[in-house]
Amino acid sequence: MKSFSAVLTAFLLSATAASAQAPAVPSLMQNSPPIAIGKVLLSANAAFAENNQPIRSGLIWRVYEDRGDTVSPTIVTRSTSPTPNFTLAPGNYIIHVAYGFAGASKRISVQSGNLSERLTISAGALRLKGAVGDSPIPNQRLSFAVYVPIAQNSEGRLVLANGKANDLIRLPEGTYHVVSTYGDANAIMRADLKVESGKVTEATLNHRAATVTLKLVGAAGGEAFAGTAFSVLTPGGDVIREAIGAFPSVTLAEGDYVLIARHEGKVRTREFKVESGLDRDIEIIATP
Repeated sequence: MKSFSAVLTAFLLSATAASAQAPAVPSLMQNSPPIAIGKVLLSANAAFAENNQPIRSGLIWRVYEDRGDTVSPTIVTRSTSPTPNFTLAPGNYIIHVAYGFAGASKRISVQSGNLSERLTISAGALRLKGAVGDSPIPNQRLSFAVYVPIAQNSEGRLVLANGKANDLIRLPEGTYHVVSTYGDANAIMRADLKVESGKVTEATLNHRAATVTLKLVGAAGGEAFAGTAFSVLTPGGDVIREAIGAFPSVTLAEGDYVLIARHEGKVRTREFKVESGLDRDIEIIATP
């Protein structure tokens, strides 16, 4: 049977992960509700560990009943206010606050009177963007994966699989390995970034890539044939991308490639080169 501490840790980690990308909430003080007879008012707030500055948004609070045994804690109440007030019956509780992927918790005993608790969180945030040269990449064309390095493995543990450009990614203080993907092929850049408590680290990952439009035509500059099946390969034969259509587009890392076009039972090929920042058409001429 799992120990109570193991059950509690797993429960709180799952609560923190589930609320990792919760939207920010206004930093407004919450009026204290009237207190019923026999109840206790618990006021809570959170601060960054580094500078003790209050955290005014992006928090999710949960209060669990602490029964002191091996049973998973039972949630009693929750709030997304930065400064919540909880009305509780006398007893033992665990108060937990999540700030993105970071969090803190504390055991408390509620008996009588009003209580105030401040939890400190060693956390900051990343805000990520992408560019090709001096040209920003549209946010919708980018995705980011965030990892915690373990030993010699930079991608030791995945924290976030599909982060969006310009979003605030709240994380525990530490160093992270970020993988930026431009498009849906092989245009990938990596960086190691440090998150400091109470600070937002802004980073732009510079890709060396371009978007090419694939065409099978009867003559240079001519109309593209519909229903063509394209395959983009490395010179060694590894398939990078496949697409069907008259003129599909694909974003590729700079380098050399082989294009194969299949149409009406015929197969045609050509080699081409991708230069960073140079978007262009890649045509295969369908000679008789």
